[in-house]
Amino acid sequence: MNERDLLLEIGTEEIPSRFVAWAREELASLARQEFSSAHLRFRDVGVYGTPRRLALFVRGVAINQEDLVREHKGPAWDQAFDVYGHPTNAGRGFAKSRGVPVENLEKRVVEGVPYAFVLTRVEGRPTAALLPELLDRLLRRIVFPKNMYWDDPGTRFARPIRWLLCLWDDEVIPLTFAGCVADRFTSGHRFLGQKRVEVPSVRAYMDLLYDNYVIVDQDKRRERMTGAIAALEKEIDGKADLTPALVEENLDLVEYPVPFFGTFEDRFLDMPPEVLTTTMAVHQRYFPVHNSQGKLLPLFVGVSNNRATSMAVVREGNERVLRARLSDAAFFWAEDQKRPLASRVEELENIVYQERLGTLLDKSKRTQAIARYLGGALGLDEGAQRDLDRAAFLAKADLVTHMVYEFGELRGVMGREYARKSGENDRVARAIYDQYLPAAAGDRLPSDPLGALLGVADRMDTVVACHKVGLDPTGSQDPYGLRRAARCMNEIFWGLSLDGDLKELVRVAAQEIDAGDDVVSRVESFLQARLQVQLKERGYPHDVVALAMGVAWHRPLHLERLLDTLQGVAPEAWFQALVTAACRVRNILTKAGNPPAGWREELLQEEGERRMAQAVADLSPEVHGAVKDFDWRKLTEALARLEPPVTEFFEKVLVMAEDGAVRSNRLGILASCHALFLTAGDLSRMKK
Repeated sequence: MNERDLLLEIGTEEIPSRFVAWAREELASLARQEFSSAHLRFRDVGVYGTPRRLALFVRGVAINQEDLVREHKGPAWDQAFDVYGHPTNAGRGFAKSRGVPVENLEKRVVEGVPYAFVLTRVEGRPTAALLPELLDRLLRRIVFPKNMYWDDPGTRFARPIRWLLCLWDDEVIPLTFAGCVADRFTSGHRFLGQKRVEVPSVRAYMDLLYDNYVIVDQDKRRERMTGAIAALEKEIDGKADLTPALVEENLDLVEYPVPFFGTFEDRFLDMPPEVLTTTMAVHQRYFPVHNSQGKLLPLFVGVSNNRATSMAVVREGNERVLRARLSDAAFFWAEDQKRPLASRVEELENIVYQERLGTLLDKSKRTQAIARYLGGALGLDEGAQRDLDRAAFLAKADLVTHMVYEFGELRGVMGREYARKSGENDRVARAIYDQYLPAAAGDRLPSDPLGALLGVADRMDTVVACHKVGLDPTGSQDPYGLRRAARCMNEIFWGLSLDGDLKELVRVAAQEIDAGDDVVSRVESFLQARLQVQLKERGYPHDVVALAMGVAWHRPLHLERLLDTLQGVAPEAWFQALVTAACRVRNILTKAGNPPAGWREELLQEEGERRMAQAVADLSPEVHGAVKDFDWRKLTEALARLEPPVTEFFEKVLVMAEDGAVRSNRLGILASCHALFLTAGDLSRMKK
């Protein structure tokens, strides 16, 4: 048999669930890299993981390393051999240095130049001999987002490693790492299985652990968990809220999932549903349960890592924990309502937003001013403007309530609820909640323009303020979420068809925080870069994006419409001809030294140049007007009428005429045409 299977199990103390999925992907990627770089052929790599173990399977590994052929480059061929083909000193010296006769030198062409090469073949080693070093290197390359150091200061991992199992089919690989010597023993479930389980071969591993209440394969573990929850749903006549993130979190918290249901008192349902679901899902990792109408029921579904003799004991214990959490929430809910939300605004003065940017009250006032500008710019009526201003005033007040202090995830939710309890109108209350939407890419959008504008104002203040004090995103570092803020603003403009002007927004935000022109310029460049990334993600071609950005980058809504228009006309023959003409115009003018635009009627000699000059003169006002009004249909119609005279001009008119005055006049026509092209965007960018 020419191949075998490899199994490496890393037994640990409980790894946090948020690291388990990451570790599986990382280990698989690193394994592929290591085996490929070692020239070890394999069929596939699989990684499985639970809180207490990571299991790497490399299947179909060749029992021997592939023979290695190494190429050694020497001097140029004409330096290694003379014109008669006799070896020179350089050739003989190179051959000697590689331990081969000079006759073994081979000619290889590199970038058009022939060189002398020596090819050496190294016989591949047995895989078993390579594995200890390879696996040690693999383990040392795993760096978790957060690592622990224990007995050996040179070893780091998410949690201390307690055992290693390493099998080459049925043979133990002599691997030592983190003070552990690999053998053929693993450990079963902490409570239900044997502490020491002998594994005779790779193929027996999964079944033996299953017999010891460990489902190593996360897909099978998920299948068992969701199947058991489905059975519970029939029993309780409700539907568990199986959000993917919570499913995966529970999956990586257990080795043998045992779902159960519990109850809580009806009185807690008097609180906002988000309070209950946050307490259950975020803090306790329970699945909330709804009825067929979507109403929250006084039930929850949890997942235990232990199959107790009586699951009633498990249920009662979890009910006690949840009851305590909900009781705290109920107390905060009652206490917070003793004061109107507006009375808490001044308390924001006591919370530092950022040491160089003032307090949360300072930020709240800046946001209010930006929101006020936005409402006016977008033509809100007096009532809507008044509601927006009130929402901006109250926007951050819930951050100093007891509930949000304890449950930070409820910001905005509690602001909405406390605003309603304080007698604020519903639109103001909804805006306080909607300001945080979307929370991430693909999240739902605000339900009302007021909340959308408030959210845009808040995000723009954050972007400009952070740029002012040098907190620009760098590489992967973006602690204030400026990239996400820019993305969300654009998604709001597009999703709600709001015609915001980013340049004006930046200007207003900069005035509020007293930021200079250099900050404004940096912010504009940042916003343009984020726009380009988003638009490419949405499938718009690079050249079309580059063209449209030059026309309307600061108006995202109109920018999107321009992109759709350009994509519609880009394949048409007249547009392609115009793009070609734009490139010719640019190239001619560059070589001619970019002459000033304009022409003299008396120097027009040929019909083609007369029609060209007339078309440029006639269409310039239309093109400028269309761009000013963001009327992209009118713009493309004007460009379509420009194409025939431009094409005729290049077919029938000699630009570089012998007569200097005529030549200069024709270059002036082209300069005017070029200026017209630039008004509609740099069409030459579209040239493939």
